[in-house]
Amino acid sequence: MVDVKFNELGLNEKVLRAIDDLGFEEPSRIQAEVIPVLLQGFDAIGQAQTGTGKTLAFGAPILSKFERSESNKINTIILTPTRELAIQVNDEIVRIAKYSRVRMLPVYGGQPIERQIRALKSGVDIVVGTPGRVLDLIRRGLIDLSHIKFLVLDEADEMLNMGFIDDIEEIMKNSNKERQTMLFSATMPDEIKKLTKRYLKPDNKHIAIIKNTMTVSTVSQYYYEIKQKDRFESFCRILDVDEPSSAIIFCKTKRGVDELVEAMQARGYSVEGMHGDMNQNQRLNTLRKFKEGNLEFLVATDVAARGIDVENVTHVINYDLPQEIESYVHRIGRTGRANREGIAYTLVTPREYMTLKQIEKVTKSKIKRKEVPTIDDIFLAKYKNITGRVKETLDTEDYKRFVPLAAELDEEFNLVDVAAALMNILYNKEVSFDYTENDIGADAGFVRLFMTVGRMDRLNPKILLQFFNETARLNKEDVGDIDILEKFSFVDVSERVVDNVMKNCTGKKLCGRKVKLEVSTGRK
Repeated sequence: MVDVKFNELGLNEKVLRAIDDLGFEEPSRIQAEVIPVLLQGFDAIGQAQTGTGKTLAFGAPILSKFERSESNKINTIILTPTRELAIQVNDEIVRIAKYSRVRMLPVYGGQPIERQIRALKSGVDIVVGTPGRVLDLIRRGLIDLSHIKFLVLDEADEMLNMGFIDDIEEIMKNSNKERQTMLFSATMPDEIKKLTKRYLKPDNKHIAIIKNTMTVSTVSQYYYEIKQKDRFESFCRILDVDEPSSAIIFCKTKRGVDELVEAMQARGYSVEGMHGDMNQNQRLNTLRKFKEGNLEFLVATDVAARGIDVENVTHVINYDLPQEIESYVHRIGRTGRANREGIAYTLVTPREYMTLKQIEKVTKSKIKRKEVPTIDDIFLAKYKNITGRVKETLDTEDYKRFVPLAAELDEEFNLVDVAAALMNILYNKEVSFDYTENDIGADAGFVRLFMTVGRMDRLNPKILLQFFNETARLNKEDVGDIDILEKFSFVDVSERVVDNVMKNCTGKKLCGRKVKLEVSTGRK
């Protein structure tokens, strides 16, 4: 965690406005340490794990220093290992450039090159692309890097693993020698170190965010795989089934907190929010109500939740994944205190699944999958709750004053029907969402695998499917998108068969070549 604010890093006002609109309260550790170095003009090596906010770490200073050249030349080239990451990085920089007049273009294989050529000819400031496609466009004379100001290698170790080292070197040789170079990598193998010695200036800065050994408490951890469009409904279903008595819900941004609180209050939840835009008195008042049990739910950002010490929190719910893995540990530590049991739930979309696996790896914990509740599950949970309360009331004398009224109803109606009608009233009052579909659970998650066989080996989808069937007994339903490139391929396989594929297919021969398989970090 850091105590510095974005407006203390030296970024220009347009970039700060965009970051504020995104709702981030403070920089991650890699952002806080790298941004000032890049703004000073140094070449930099940023070493940090996936999921730490590296795109903003290089995107914000580039945009702060951006000046369009009179000759309309490309200002910045950003290289990524996969098309998914190229799209993701491009989209993120577009958001940071909300108030900056910057023309962006992602370039990658699998998309008609003509469209990319037209965009390049009309003028582009920042190109985000995969090494193969960028090199192709350089050789065609469509990308000229002789005047670029910035060159970024994102996920450099992944590009090395995928055999891009020669392409990267050729691109760097074609680039302006006076450029500022930024290299980001989770690990620093020898080949990357050699690359930095050859192509980065001697006074470059190496900023390593050391991965702390993080372990988590005895909190029971689960995740729900959801569809992005169903995030709020999935969340309501979870609350309706679990009925937590006291829960802290985490959002990534201030705007996210405000929107979730408003949506929950509209559905009758006892909830308030806490984030950095609220003054100290507001926050203290909200926290007091939560501690005294006058609020069931507290929605907060990571920054606002610091120092919260409430013993009776039964649930922590990660409505959004945190910006940093370390924050996950701090979040779930808010429950399971004073030797009580605690539950932590995390909502993830299929593209966020790899970040979740990274959290598991770093925290050395197991986060178990749970299915998003169906309407049938909610009905059963509410039924058990209502009947339990009825039985408790029958053990007291409190209900006796209603016996004459029940006797009157008995003259006109069947008392079983009366009881059912009363239960229906209670059920409708307690269900928070107007559910229409019984099951909205996300489709089984897919994991993207990288494999060292490609077009040059005469691989095609039919041969690949046959290989998976023979070696790992996979069905067609277990295989999603297949992207076969010149020297390697990507394939999406069902999350539940990943271990089976890795175990049975690695080292086997496909099209005359031994297969090496790895989980790709490009799709997050």
